[in-house]
Amino acid sequence: MTARPVLQQADITRALTRIAHEILESNHGSSDLVLLGIPTRGVLLAERIAGILERLEPGTGRVGALDVTMYRDDLRSQPTRSPQPTRIPEGGIDGKTVVLVDDVLYSGRTIRAALDALSAHGRPRAVRLAVLVDRGHRELPIRADFVGKNLPTSVAERINVRLLETDGEDAVEIAGGAE
Repeated sequence: MTARPVLQQADITRALTRIAHEILESNHGSSDLVLLGIPTRGVLLAERIAGILERLEPGTGRVGALDVTMYRDDLRSQPTRSPQPTRIPEGGIDGKTVVLVDDVLYSGRTIRAALDALSAHGRPRAVRLAVLVDRGHRELPIRADFVGKNLPTSVAERINVRLLETDGEDAVEIAGGAE
């Protein structure tokens, strides 16, 4: 399967920096802001965004992880998913603006599961969505508030996100499709 690179390390860094600035602007600062990454790569991206926010406005690095495994509607077709730990930052999410962070937005089903999982942990004032890549093909009425890159794809294609922490490099590529 041939893969076509679309983002490299510098592109990903720029996208995350832009997302961090947009989050601060839309939230009118960093008060009552919590970032929750969706495992696996969403957690890493949330931690990177939190690091950027911390440099821009010290004291804003509230970040955690939200496992959505048990809230997914595809567990029957993919039963091998193993749950990851959910980590809610100290102070919880009640009354706060929660930014869910994921690597790729596709059908919207993972985000639907995340919204269900989130309600089991509290009641945020608002929920926003930040994704590195939006590839289209939504099955549910879900839209990202902060997008690093819109990459229109065919259903036959796959977006591969590789991050330094897990894969040894930062890159996004489109694989598959017509050759």
